[in-house]
Amino acid sequence: MSLLVVGLSHRSAPVSVLDRASLSMEAQTKLLQDTVAAEPATEAAVLATCNRIELYADVDKFHAGVAELSTLLAQHSGVGLEELTPYLYVHYEDRAVHHMFSVACGLDSMVVGEGQILGQIKDSLARAQGLHSAGRLMNDLFQQSLRVGKRAHSETGIDRAGQSLVTFGLEQLALGTPVATWAQGKKALVIGAGSMSSLAAATLARAGVSEIVIANRTADRAERLADLLGEQYGQRLAEDDDTDVLARAVPMGSVQFELTRADVVVSCTGATGLVLTADALAAGVEDRVGAQPDTVRGEVPEARTAPLPPVSTGTDEDCPLDLASVPPGFSVMGEAAVAGMDAATLEQHATWAAGSAVDRHQSGRRGVDADGTAQADPELIGALAATAASVGRIPERRRPEPVAEPPRPEPVLHLLDLAMPRDIDAAAHRLAGVRLVDIETLAQASADAPMAADVDQVRRIVSDEVAAFGAAQRAAHITPTVVALRTMAADVVSGEIARLEGRLPGLDDKHRAEITQAVRRVVDKLLHAPTVRVKQLAAEPGGAGYADALRTLFDLEPETVASVSRAEESTEKNATNATNANIAENRGPA
Repeated sequence: MSLLVVGLSHRSAPVSVLDRASLSMEAQTKLLQDTVAAEPATEAAVLATCNRIELYADVDKFHAGVAELSTLLAQHSGVGLEELTPYLYVHYEDRAVHHMFSVACGLDSMVVGEGQILGQIKDSLARAQGLHSAGRLMNDLFQQSLRVGKRAHSETGIDRAGQSLVTFGLEQLALGTPVATWAQGKKALVIGAGSMSSLAAATLARAGVSEIVIANRTADRAERLADLLGEQYGQRLAEDDDTDVLARAVPMGSVQFELTRADVVVSCTGATGLVLTADALAAGVEDRVGAQPDTVRGEVPEARTAPLPPVSTGTDEDCPLDLASVPPGFSVMGEAAVAGMDAATLEQHATWAAGSAVDRHQSGRRGVDADGTAQADPELIGALAATAASVGRIPERRRPEPVAEPPRPEPVLHLLDLAMPRDIDAAAHRLAGVRLVDIETLAQASADAPMAADVDQVRRIVSDEVAAFGAAQRAAHITPTVVALRTMAADVVSGEIARLEGRLPGLDDKHRAEITQAVRRVVDKLLHAPTVRVKQLAAEPGGAGYADALRTLFDLEPETVASVSRAEESTEKNATNATNANIAENRGPA
């Protein structure tokens, strides 16, 4: 086993890089095809979600595999390799298995413990199987990761450590208010009809929104989701809460109108560009909060210059400065007014300022007599002159006046963007009356989320499962060699029995059967202990060499072992195809 994973996620890369590196379905398909066509890889699978892009492959050379997989990721993501490389992580063999199992359990998710990743892993495996890029290793790894993830959720309270990304996002929108309370009576617009959008719609329905509008490029999928929501949640809510969720589908062209009615918008599509621009959002809330400033409409307002305060003239009598040369807006008492003067003029100005200023320059200060007359400090004046000559001005240490910001109105439109790349213009953060929560916001919020004690238990489960998976894979690696050895032994027994029949033609059937059984028992007993022991040894770390030793000791032909492996893989593939066909038949049409 030479499992290699190269990828990037919200833990290794900023959201802006993840946004640009996201892979469409078409790009994922081409990436898988190119990976298995590359020399170092024999099979591959892609796990691409809203906050991770990972390429798994079975490679025969580590360094060549890392170089090839990294290059392929860069090519198909559209982000240059030099820019992408600092954010990539690499896991190999047991570390790669550990990473995959951690991902399946939700330990590596943005919201720890979320269970949606299991569906995404299942979809990734199905895609690789459909493209015939998944062999024994990918099938074993992904199927076992699904079992490990389900075990973690059933045996621990990892679900309490975090919620799904949808629930967590709605909690961020609610700002501490229970989602069920916050959502009561609100109108929701859900853009997209995929798995994430469907989960968002179901979550909003359970929370008690009064209306859900589904917009999707494919009208049939939007209508099917709306019907499903009406069947599963509308009737239940009507019975329990005397309310009914009105779910309806609209074409994408109606989104602008629906923005004027919606209180909550959740968007998660596969679009490569923006679905909701800042201008569209500003128009959607304009009647509810008033006209938006030009800066959030994409317009560049004319430059506005605040009037500078007038020059102080209350204390400039007998001032040694040329007042005409003082920059407007500066007091002649300020340090900036005296920038660039020579030491003699600075001394005159200091004497004048100390004598004409108010109490802050009087007794008790260094360089001022009791009667307020300034004492010249040549060293200080020289230092000020040198500073002015080198930097052009004497630095002022006055703190700027705070700028009063007008209070933002309460949000009337709540936006949740779960797409990668983003569906909603990030400029919506600046719109009055709009609150936007996107992947970047969720990443920042989840960094401080509390970890449940069950996480430690899940980590122990992952460690145990990694050890078991590694042992099983190493044992499976030697199985074809053991089978080839037993096949060779059976051929030897058959050959010797045939020779015996030639030398003893009068041997009856009863004696022939007894002799044949006795010889086979002897061979089986001789092979039993070595084959059992070699499987145990091969299952331990570093036991891969035992298969080679067995082939050398018994002079087994490599092609014989390879033929056994191909036969086993063909049997497993047929069994997998049959299982998938049964699942599809039971599931019915999508």
